[in-house]
Amino acid sequence: QVHLVESGGGSVQAGGSLRLSCASSGGSIRGYLVGWFRQAPGKEREGVAAIYVSPESPYYTDSVKGRFTISVDMAKKNVYLQMNSLKPEDTAMYYCAARGAITRDLMFLPEHWTNWGQGTQVTVSS
Repeated sequence: QVHLVESGGGSVQAGGSLRLSCASSGGSIRGYLVGWFRQAPGKEREGVAAIYVSPESPYYTDSVKGRFTISVDMAKKNVYLQMNSLKPEDTAMYYCAARGAITRDLMFLPEHWTNWGQGTQVTVSS
């Protein structure tokens, strides 16, 4: 299975933007579903966005629609999460994960994913 490493986290003020990167190695991500999840202190891990790689098909949870964009750079084998109009409630550790195809109703449930990166911290101040 592919190895995943996240980067791009940091501290921003509300309304700001960050772009997270998920770098993959150890094989092609073509055909994979790559997801971004987040976990705030004391809360459950939740899915925020996912994309099928080639052909691209993105999915978003309602709380980030219109603010976050997930994309793929096949040449670099990276998956990005562009986060705009950030809110304090977006503060969390963000993880990327990869798996094969799954039905939409299970897509954002972390228990159905087993291949995770180490995470990158995003902090949004008001």
